[in-house]
Formats: sequence, structure tokens, C-alpha cells
Amino acid sequence: MDLLNTLVDKGLRRELPTRDEALAVLATSDDDLLDVVAAAGKVRRHWFGRRVKLNYLVNLKSGLCPEDCSYCSQRLGSTAGILKYTWLKPGQASDAAAAGVAGGAKRVCLVASGRGPTDKDVDRVSETIKAIKDNNEGVEVCACLGLLSEGQAERLREAGADAYNHNLNTSEATYGEITTTHTYEDRVDTVQKAHAAGLSACSGLIAGMGETDEDLVDVVFSLRELDPDSVPVNFLIPFEGTPLGKEWNLTPQRCLRILAMTRFVCPDVEVRIAGGREVHLRTMQPLALHLANSIFLGDYLTSEGQAGKADLEMIADAGFEVEGTDQVTLPEHRASGGCGGGGEDGGCGSQESGGVCGSAGTAAPARADEARTDLVAVRRRGAGTDLAPNA
Repeated sequence: MDLLNTLVDKGLRRELPTRDEALAVLATSDDDLLDVVAAAGKVRRHWFGRRVKLNYLVNLKSGLCPEDCSYCSQRLGSTAGILKYTWLKPGQASDAAAAGVAGGAKRVCLVASGRGPTDKDVDRVSETIKAIKDNNEGVEVCACLGLLSEGQAERLREAGADAYNHNLNTSEATYGEITTTHTYEDRVDTVQKAHAAGLSACSGLIAGMGETDEDLVDVVFSLRELDPDSVPVNFLIPFEGTPLGKEWNLTPQRCLRILAMTRFVCPDVEVRIAGGREVHLRTMQPLALHLANSIFLGDYLTSEGQAGKADLEMIADAGFEVEGTDQVTLPEHRASGGCGGGGEDGGCGSQESGGVCGSAGTAAPARADEARTDLVAVRRRGAGTDLAPNA
């Protein structure tokens, strides 16, 4: 297929595809799906080989968020039966992180619900970062605390944070349809603050709300312009008790196309499969490793993920290898810039979540997926509980 040959050539040169080319990837047929995966896989292997980076989420403070993000089980007004607890102590968070590191995680993502941290919160997280780094040699720490005020990114960097996550989630044109308590511009500003402070910026998207192909291309092109080192791709986990709890619009095939499009647009960036892979990719998860070079290990913020042991077996069976702490994730031309890496994380903010309803443009051609409510399980173990974590 001429389209795929062109996209591979552009990906190997780090050249931006056209919007029409990106849209064409999302419009490919199921008959062409394996060709799409193989083409994007060439770009992935060129920049990242067969390495898979493992990331581990620690939910420092769960639930009771004042923001109204429609996709999120922790949102204002959510009736989802999730765990709710206030800040973990630094020692508790360090213990939770150690379980992920023991399972093979190279990066620990510290996430807290809320609009953004107070200065006291930054002090608390700084102590937590120190505790984790003191007990886990070589581990990377990414913070995901919401909107940042002036000077807070610098303080986190001084405390030892390596990265900061804040996802754009969806296109600028439709952002107001999923959140009214803050703006798309607020999110862009926080990513830019992380960049300016020398943190590795991490920012991604959420798919699965019935958003259009144009919306998906818009947000991925916006991410390319922001130039994060890491782009997490979340697939909505429809939690009962949230406004988007009835949205089941993804198929495994569509998820693969979205990941492939993201890889073509962001060829040399850490593309991470984040929340929802077990729910929507299901048995097609191993194919997604040919597109993304990073995944979360074990559970998410408020939902359970695949068993950590199964994650490791899947990686090995698919012919990939877990990236070690002694290996540099990013290609040399990005990594040589230091933690900022030339440009940044669930994607640490893996919100089980994402996209848009009722957006303008051409509707996504994929058929609606079967509602697999049996695969949506609220997290009842790990951080904030007395039960052993899944790692």
C-alpha cells in the first residue's frame, strides 16, 4: 500500500505526515489492519528496538476531585464505587512503588486527584519522591498532580522528579464538551511549565467517547507540536456512575489503528498504552506492542488491570523484552537533551477515560463495540488498602 510505504519513510526521517495521511490510517479496513500494524511496527523498532518500558501507578490520593471531567471515576458528582482516601504518607507510597519496581517497572508515576497541588502538597510529594528514590536505585519518578502554579514544576524537579504528566485528552475544539471546570489552554500551560523546568514532559490522549477521526488527529497533531517525550494513549473505561459510563465505541481493531496513527505522527516518542487496554484490546494486546514501546504494569488508578505476571508473560511471548533501568528509553537525539529530551507521561494520568461526545466532523467508521462491563473492575487492592498490590 503506497500510503503505508510513505508513512514508514516519513517515520524513519521524523517527518510529520499530512492530516489526510493520518486520517487515512484511521479509515483503513480490517483486511488491511495487519499491514498497518506491520508498517507502524517498522517505525517503532527503528527508534526503540524490541524494548518495552514498564511503568507503575501509585494513586497518592483517590477520589473526591472538584473537577468535572466526564470520563473520570474520581470526578465531582461521580457515584462510581471507587476507593476514596486522602494522601498516602511517603513511606506508604514508597512501599507501594517498591512492588512495581520489583515487578520490573522502570518508572513510578505518582498521581493525585484534584485541580492542582497546593505548595504544601508539593512539599508532601517531594518527601515521597525522596523516599522512593532512596529505596529504589535507578527508578524514574513522574508526578501527575493536575494544573501547576508558577514555580511548582521547578520545586518538583529539585526534589528529584524526572517527569511530569498532564494529558490534553482530546481536541481543543471539543474540550469544553468533556470538562467545564478548566480549559484546554490550562492543560497546555501546565505541559509547557514542565518543559521549562527541565522535566521530561508527558502528555497524551483518551479515545473511546464516540469522538471523530478528526478529533483524534487534531489532538495527536497538537501533541506533536507540544513535543512531549512520552505520549500515553488511554482507552475509555466506562465507569457506571460517570456521564460517559454508557459509552462503548471501541473495537480492538480501532484501538490498533489509533495507536498506529499516533506512532506515525510521533515516531521517535515513547508511545504508552495506558488505561483501558485490557477492556478494549483484550486478546489483541500483544499486537499493540508492535506499535507502542511502553505500558503500565498491573492496576490503574481506580480500576484493576491485567495481572502483572500476565503482562510480563505477554511481553516475552510476543518476542519483546522489558527495558532495564540501565537502558535509555529515548533515541539519542532526544535523550541527549537531558530529562527534557528535546521536547515528555499513565501519560501517568491514566484516567480510565477519555474522548468526546457529540463532536463535529465525520463520525468514526468503526462499529460500536460490545459492552464488556464484566471487564471493568474497581481497584480494591494496593495503595490505600491493606491488600497486596498487583505488580
